[in-house]
Amino acid sequence: MTSLSLRSISHAFDDRKVVDDVSLDLGTGEILCLLGPSGCGKTTTLRIAAGLEELQHGTVFMDGQIVADQNVLVPPEERGVGLVFQDYALFPHLKVIDNVAFGVENGNTDAKRRRAMDMLERVGMSHHAHDYPHMLSGGEQQRVALARALAPEPGVMLMDEPFSGLDVRLRDRVRDDTLALLKEMQTATLLVTHDPEEAMRMADHIALMKDGRIVQQGTPVDLYNRPVDAFVTRFFSETNEMSGKVSNGAAPSPFGDLPTNGLADGTGVSILIRPEALSPKRDGAPTKILSSRILGAYTLVRFVVESTGTEMTARVPGVLEIAPENINVGLDRSQCFIFPH
Repeated sequence: MTSLSLRSISHAFDDRKVVDDVSLDLGTGEILCLLGPSGCGKTTTLRIAAGLEELQHGTVFMDGQIVADQNVLVPPEERGVGLVFQDYALFPHLKVIDNVAFGVENGNTDAKRRRAMDMLERVGMSHHAHDYPHMLSGGEQQRVALARALAPEPGVMLMDEPFSGLDVRLRDRVRDDTLALLKEMQTATLLVTHDPEEAMRMADHIALMKDGRIVQQGTPVDLYNRPVDAFVTRFFSETNEMSGKVSNGAAPSPFGDLPTNGLADGTGVSILIRPEALSPKRDGAPTKILSSRILGAYTLVRFVVESTGTEMTARVPGVLEIAPENINVGLDRSQCFIFPH
């Protein structure tokens, strides 16, 4: 069942179109990440879904019912959505339990507080129930904000960059705990983020936006392994890039000719090779190492291919101690992408 559908959503501020013909479907229990660079229109799209931004063009459905079009406008508080934003927006004068109970509509005060305590237990914050928000860390405040949003049992959860204010180590733990809770409660979730790693870590499906439009939708595997263009490829990782022309159905590279999947001979192409596609290999291309830096889980190696003078970067798993010397480097062609200019 589809919990949220957007159909042909467009929106402009003054004469600048920030959302351009966006359509999305969010299924029950699914996590869909709306991903893209700053200013691409993803937050405006979420605000339209929430009813916080007045719809200009298109239709918004929730559970198959129209909540916004040219004739209908259901207010945000009647849409059954939970909202979590980057700043958490907790009430500073209310204790944690009262913050969570605030949005619960059904039941008397005792019933609301019981519901609030149940949600605090689910996010591991019941021992802070009688603290005030200023007494909590950023990660703890984020958990309380999540509990408050989930307490009314919303049909759809809308989250806008909720983890961006946390430090790296804490962010990973809070994201994993949040993902587990959303899946446990089968809450349909639309998550806005600019972080491709976060999207791949959290999402069942990703919609990547650029300049107000969705350029590709699919599973994390689809977008990473089958990007439709150079923008999608670059967004998910750094790339080594070079140009060439198609000849006899292939494009030249320092590692031999690469098939171009039907592009006409003479077509100018961009060749994008991910750093993880390159690794030491006995029968690979001879190279000279320029530098090697251990970065924890992987080693970053800069080198020059001797036959062409092409400077490239490889990301090799694990700790690899390489002295400045000549080694052979091979190419994993599954992480090499070719697009016409």
